[in-house]
Amino acid sequence: MKLKLQWIYSLLIALSIQFSYAQERTVTGIVSGDTGVIPGVNVIVKGTKVSTQTDFDGGFSIKAKTGDVLLFSYVGMDQVTAVVGPSSTVNVKMKDSGKALDEVVVVAYGKAKKSSYTGSAASIKAEDFANRAVTNVLSTIEGATSGVQIQSASGQPGAAPAIRIRGFSSINGSNTPLYVVDGVPFAGDISTLNSADIESLTVLKDASSTSLYGSKAANGVIIITTKTGKSSKDKFSLNVSQGLTSRLIKEYDRVSAFDYYPLEWEAIRNSRAMGTPAQIAAANTYASANVQPLLVTNPFNVPNGQVVGTDGKLNPNAQLLYPNDLDWTRELERAGTRQNADFSYQGKSDKSNYFASLGYLNEEGYLQNSDYERISARLNINTTFNDWLKTGINLSGTTTDSNLAVNGVDNSTSVNNPFRATRFMGPIYPVYDHKPNGDFLLDPITGDKIYSISRGASAAPGRNIVYETLNNTDNQKGTALSARTYVEFKFLKDFKFTANAALDKTYFNRTYSYNPEIGDGAPTGLMAKENRVLTGVTYNQLLNYDKKIGEHTISVLLGHESFDYEREWLNGTKTGQVSPDNVEFINYATVTDLNSYTRNYGTESYFSRVGYDYKDKYILSGSFRRDGSSKFTKDNRWGNFWSVGGAWVLTKESFLENSGWINELKLRASFGEVGNDSHINHDDLSFYAGQSTFSLGYDNGSEGGVVTNASGAANLKWEKNTQKDIAVEFGLFKNRLRGSVEYYNRSTDDLIFSVPNPLSSGLDNRIENIGSMFNRGFEVSLDGIVVKTADFSWGLNVNASTIHNEITKLPQKEIINGTKKLMVGQSMYDYWLRDWYGVDSTDGYALYVSDPTLIVAGDITQRVVNGVNVTTDPNKALYHYADSAIPDLFGSFGTNFEYKGLRLEVLFAYQIGGMMYDTNYASLMHTGSSYGSALSVDALNRWQKPGDITDVPRMDVSRNTQSSAASDRWLIGSDYLSLRQVNLSYKMPSELISKLGVDNATLYVNGENLLLFTKRQGMDPSQTFNGTTQNRYMPSRAITLGLNLNF
Repeated sequence: MKLKLQWIYSLLIALSIQFSYAQERTVTGIVSGDTGVIPGVNVIVKGTKVSTQTDFDGGFSIKAKTGDVLLFSYVGMDQVTAVVGPSSTVNVKMKDSGKALDEVVVVAYGKAKKSSYTGSAASIKAEDFANRAVTNVLSTIEGATSGVQIQSASGQPGAAPAIRIRGFSSINGSNTPLYVVDGVPFAGDISTLNSADIESLTVLKDASSTSLYGSKAANGVIIITTKTGKSSKDKFSLNVSQGLTSRLIKEYDRVSAFDYYPLEWEAIRNSRAMGTPAQIAAANTYASANVQPLLVTNPFNVPNGQVVGTDGKLNPNAQLLYPNDLDWTRELERAGTRQNADFSYQGKSDKSNYFASLGYLNEEGYLQNSDYERISARLNINTTFNDWLKTGINLSGTTTDSNLAVNGVDNSTSVNNPFRATRFMGPIYPVYDHKPNGDFLLDPITGDKIYSISRGASAAPGRNIVYETLNNTDNQKGTALSARTYVEFKFLKDFKFTANAALDKTYFNRTYSYNPEIGDGAPTGLMAKENRVLTGVTYNQLLNYDKKIGEHTISVLLGHESFDYEREWLNGTKTGQVSPDNVEFINYATVTDLNSYTRNYGTESYFSRVGYDYKDKYILSGSFRRDGSSKFTKDNRWGNFWSVGGAWVLTKESFLENSGWINELKLRASFGEVGNDSHINHDDLSFYAGQSTFSLGYDNGSEGGVVTNASGAANLKWEKNTQKDIAVEFGLFKNRLRGSVEYYNRSTDDLIFSVPNPLSSGLDNRIENIGSMFNRGFEVSLDGIVVKTADFSWGLNVNASTIHNEITKLPQKEIINGTKKLMVGQSMYDYWLRDWYGVDSTDGYALYVSDPTLIVAGDITQRVVNGVNVTTDPNKALYHYADSAIPDLFGSFGTNFEYKGLRLEVLFAYQIGGMMYDTNYASLMHTGSSYGSALSVDALNRWQKPGDITDVPRMDVSRNTQSSAASDRWLIGSDYLSLRQVNLSYKMPSELISKLGVDNATLYVNGENLLLFTKRQGMDPSQTFNGTTQNRYMPSRAITLGLNLNF
């Protein structure tokens, strides 16, 4: 009996122990590292979906049973496991992994470990721009990597920045990189992508990384990867923000109405004969009598003939009658607004992952009648049916609705460009008409103010840019549909076959109208419609073989890709508006233009890549692609592109393996050739490379007619881009300092140029491959953690790049194009300008260094000043190379601070060296051949009397051509420093928000394009690559408040 009782007692103890093991309870603990507790560590119960994260104090709380295994993981640290015992407390310590370079990056047709990749690639992750007010996803690239130049997006809402990777590969072709979305070249509008849907962007820069894209890769490649489901439980995200937009750059500093009248008086007086005292007196009297009639408008409270005395001074009693109606910029600008909301749902199971999103953006520009609305949706589903079959589909759709201030987006010299018109409007001209006492003149019928159209000849008389901007329309609507699907088979253990199909289709509808009252539409009104349908279809098939044999890893890729592109275009214009506010063709009477076409283009490609890796120490790669293009004739249709690359991970060697401060050190090099066929515009109505072409539309009444407009270019072929790259990548001091130093050399051969035809042909030019140039330079990137404690971290990052561009072959000795001259030994952006000498102190004439071949004895325009032969005639001036638009150095630097849940990020962009040719400033430094145009405040420093020492010539309407001629006088340094981005965010404590069922809540304030420091107010050096200032929508500043929730 006693033995039986002992057995029962033992059984009860065993059962109680087993019960305690099976009973779930709350396990708590603290996770720490070498510097203290670690917030944000992922804690998972192995084999389950139960997970949590450590809080700001490194603490965690999770439901688990005795015997469960807890998995602790954190980026940059070794994974730790701990078994739950009888105690409900589990404390662990984690160590730095020292494997920062082992991150996976998206590359051409696949992924690769960064530590074993032989190419030049830079990655931007979603978390880097999650709390930024980014309208166009390409804006996230600025400052993120070296070697990339960004031309600032115009202030027009929705506008995309232009990007150049490692200089310029073509002179007459495109320099725009190839965009790849989810593994397939993208044939749509990049502006339709919602940045909230983007998981990462990867910039590929050298031949080893880009050559698999062959003929499309000469300008680099940007791979965009959209989000997929990652959370083991269903997860919702909501990011909402509200902000204000305003103009970033102040206008050029111009003279006021009080200074303007005397300057114009002086310009009139100096144009008269003044050889004797009598002539001087007559000139003074003439100027005083005619300054108002020539300027047309007198904004002062003094009679017309008494505004400026014969001494050239403004009447001391002059006061402005309507001082608040002279600011045209203020009439056109406003405080813009920006609203954004992004909602997503994602998750995954054992077999599938899914991501769905909706996005809404409404941005109102700071310029009247300019705005942008975008609605986007995405669905991404991937399913694994079994060990050998996987498939997925990625669908997205976007609608856009954009209003553009007519001619205000691009660089337009039109008088109805609002930026040009307001910039050069004389300061005496009101927006509205006024009575003699200064009161507004009102329409007797409507009671509205009447827009003024009476001005001097240089101030666009008969026009009113405020009225035209408000009453003309330019509306652009777009619908973009994108679909990607794939099926993946695994077989024979080491093989994988993937078939991809993609469709990108964009519908674009533009309607613009000009009012019948003032401007280009007067007197009957004008409207036009443009419809475009762009369709790109891509199919590719990929066969991968990956095999690890001992310490040897071999990878092979074989692929085929076909691409077909179609562009449909329809355009019509009518005049004779019947009733107002109806912008449809039926409301206009007369057809003035009607045209349409359809163009097709296709490529066929075969490619392969081979990789070899020994011990993750010695890495080799090689790739080859053969492209065929419909743009070329049969004999030149196919091109071969290739690359080889290698890398050596020195920290895997025994002599560095135990180094205490060198954690990562890799040398890599690559060499290869890619192509560029963008010089042939498949959308051009009148060009096909292989044969002579004819243009339709040259009709004689009702009889149709055609003309020959181009000779065939049967021998035309690809522009070839040969690239060399060598780099060192490193991680030091437990990877607290990471970076790279890189040298590249890109040589382009077979550049496309127009060559003159024989006169007997009747055609001007033909196209041939004649020309070569190179770009080379250095890139440096550094990223460091200065301070890292349990509660506080401080990081710094900087990158710097150089570009040296040089032409090595041309079809002729020189090609002059505006302010540039192409010539062997020079860059494509070197200035070719007159050599400005200064101002003659005796008479105030503009002086140029004389061309010695044009000096003729007795020529009155020739002078000798300080022993230098100079001329007052710009046609006899010496031309010379006067610096370059290409900067000496460009890049960015930034810093970030984090204290518990508070994080501050700051990013600056900079440019050092290079010159801008400031055409806008040049136009503000003279009166023109007539009167009414604005003047810079620097005109106040003009020459006035003999002996004056100045660099501003005399005001003289008869000599404006001589003093304003294109010369190096108008060059100014393009150095700038821009505060591109500031982001302050606060991640709310988990113990506070968890009670509300929220996993993460981040409140943020974001500023974009906050400040710009340049050598001249009004100038934006980042708005163009060629260095010439423009009249376009100036960049905008945005300040946004937002809330990001995950639940």
